[in-house]
Amino acid sequence: MVAALGVVFGDIGTSPLYAFKETLNPEHGVPFTAASVLGLLSLIFWGLMVVVTLKYVVFVLRADHDGEGGILALQALARHAAGSPDRRGRTHPALVTATIGLGLLGAAMFYGDSLITPAISVLSAVEGLEVQAPALQRWVIPLTLVILVALFMVQRRGTGAVGKVFGPVMLLWFGALGVSGVLQVIEEPAVLEALDPRHAVRFLAQHRAQSLGVLGAVFLAFTGGEALYADMGHFGARPIRLAWLLIALPALVLNYFGQGALVLADPQAVDNPFFRLFPSWALLPMVGLAAMATVIASQAVISGAFSLTAQAMRLGYLPRMRVVQTSGESIGQVYVPVINWLLMVGVLLLVLGFRSSSALSAAYGIAVSITMVTTTLLAGLVAWRLWHWNRVAVLLGVIVFVGVDLAFVVANTLKVAEGGWLTLAVAVVAMVLFSTWAKGVRLTRAELVAELIPLPDFVASLALEMPFRARGTAVFLTADAMSVPHALLHNLHHNQVLHEQVFVMQMLACETPRAAARERIEAQELGHGIWAVKVRYGFMEPPNVPEFVRMLAYQKGLAVESMSTSYFISRASLGRRRLPALNSMRQALFSWLQRNAGRASDYFHLPENRLVEMGQRL
Repeated sequence: MVAALGVVFGDIGTSPLYAFKETLNPEHGVPFTAASVLGLLSLIFWGLMVVVTLKYVVFVLRADHDGEGGILALQALARHAAGSPDRRGRTHPALVTATIGLGLLGAAMFYGDSLITPAISVLSAVEGLEVQAPALQRWVIPLTLVILVALFMVQRRGTGAVGKVFGPVMLLWFGALGVSGVLQVIEEPAVLEALDPRHAVRFLAQHRAQSLGVLGAVFLAFTGGEALYADMGHFGARPIRLAWLLIALPALVLNYFGQGALVLADPQAVDNPFFRLFPSWALLPMVGLAAMATVIASQAVISGAFSLTAQAMRLGYLPRMRVVQTSGESIGQVYVPVINWLLMVGVLLLVLGFRSSSALSAAYGIAVSITMVTTTLLAGLVAWRLWHWNRVAVLLGVIVFVGVDLAFVVANTLKVAEGGWLTLAVAVVAMVLFSTWAKGVRLTRAELVAELIPLPDFVASLALEMPFRARGTAVFLTADAMSVPHALLHNLHHNQVLHEQVFVMQMLACETPRAAARERIEAQELGHGIWAVKVRYGFMEPPNVPEFVRMLAYQKGLAVESMSTSYFISRASLGRRRLPALNSMRQALFSWLQRNAGRASDYFHLPENRLVEMGQRL
């Protein structure tokens, strides 16, 4: 639970640094009155209860896909639910297509959030120096950049290791939030009236013209809610629920109410009500603690981006990239170097471009709010079609949650021109990459199928003219286990040899986090020592081919020596002829992605000293 506290709750746990301050921003046009403060606090409190506690902690965390969470894991569950026949035996292909689109949209939006969160969180913490000494303002940007670079440099050590270090820090942080808040509430207990939801309703009714702008700022208090589900695979649902209900939620509520009590007693504190909660002697230590906490906030979305990328690769939406497994105990703890460095460059550019947390808040929220809508719709589909909950209850719940989510989406659209376009642009790029790669792979595989020779026919032809049989085992990776691999034909043609034992191996990525043990390996001997093998692996499992070969040898009682086993792969590249259903720009993008994709040998963990790679031009 402490480790989960150090990774999962960093984002939402540091929202008090800037969320309440932004709701009081005079640009919204809301007059500063006691009724306004109580209304804003009531909106924040009931938002935490409905959006985060009820929707995510109680409802969405139930939708674990073999222990894994995140929008793509939810999409896989929803696709299964959408593809299953209804009570009348009918299937709904349009529902499956819509499910795929919703999942990819939510995933694309999460990448936009992954850029904004580290920038706004660390910058808002370092800005606390200005409260202590305004002369230190010129050091805010350089210090923010140094902290962010250090954060991305330590990612290769792994989420689990980072969480164990950050957990106690976040425990201290939430303790400081709660204590500072409760002391101020004791001084001004009238602020507790905001627990009454009528204050929120009255505020929205009285400030209809300004309510959308205010809701966009209120939403900043909930922006870490999606990370609770995205990082579930790292720690499990139970530790996340306990950490939220016992530690994070009480501390956040007390701190927001403490800030409200402070500005009611001293309206001059609206410039930075969070840091004004602390006496001058505690200000610098709190700036340091806030900086550490915001680094942890960044960790929540960074680790979520790693998990999302690994899932997208194994589901066929992104090209191969190097994925480093950082834990021998938790398979969901991964590090993706390419994503890490791309995020670092993007985050540093954001800090240099916007230069303040207030400016960045304009770009924050739109991506997260859209992701929350997709999560609600997919989770509702799972509850109805997979869990078989009462359809009326599910429909009512989805209507309520989608209504709340859409209100925040509409509110955040006001920020698009001021910076929200940036996260939308990142999401559009991600969607184009997802769709182009998936479609290009599907089309190239169709081209390959047209050229394939059935493997049983090839084995039968060996009886007429048997080539020289080399000692050892050859493993040929292919897209179809019942067809002759291109690399096998080239090896036979140029070297005129065939190994004594041949495994034609097809790797199948499942839409489940882990493949069932009894369904993992399916092997058929075709004669002359040639085997057609299908291997299934989940989207949270590393596709380690040598390990699968050892498992196959053990199951079938075959003699396979690792040092006398060779691995053959073919690398296809596109010719000049245009693929059907891909315009010239998307084909150029697909060709570029294909050329720069990670090596198959790295992705499938093939030993370099026993690897043979053949080229193939389509």
